[in-house]
Amino acid sequence: MTGRRSDAERNYRRILTVAEAEIAELGAAASIERVARTAGLGSATVRRHFPTRQALLEAVFAERAQALQARASELTGESDSRAALLAWLRDFTDYAVSARGFADVLAYEPPAEVDGEADAEAAAASSSCGTTLEAALAPLLSRAQRDGAARPEASCHDLVTAVAGIALATEQHRDPAGQAARLLDLFVEGLSPRG
Repeated sequence: MTGRRSDAERNYRRILTVAEAEIAELGAAASIERVARTAGLGSATVRRHFPTRQALLEAVFAERAQALQARASELTGESDSRAALLAWLRDFTDYAVSARGFADVLAYEPPAEVDGEADAEAAAASSSCGTTLEAALAPLLSRAQRDGAARPEASCHDLVTAVAGIALATEQHRDPAGQAARLLDLFVEGLSPRG
């Protein structure tokens, strides 16, 4: 049994390594079949680990989503809540623009709410990277809103969706990072409280 487990773990790691390279080259359009072929495995083996392309993309980007979560935790203690929120949004935007396919992972709907409570089934079906990022962003946004540094109607989902949209919109631009920074600045202006 141990041999099978270590074989499965080796296959999992090989699949992720190949998928990272394929996604870096092709973005979210990387196919499971091509990943399997390049990894020297059958597509059924890949699908046992990752039944959908979305699941494969989530696994590839999970580590970076966790790093962004750690960055948000670092920024939570900053004295200027607006500066902390904007620093995290810039870090998030920089990564979303530089990592092909990441913004596609974030194209999701938030978990459905039933009587103010998130529906567990809908939450499980939602993007784990998106859920991680929203959870990371929540304390930064809440604090900025409490301090009057961000509009009260802005939600974490709004901000994650906006950054994903900026990354997707600038993907083919000759200077994606520069264009994304410009668009984020325009978006942030709209995030600022009125008056």
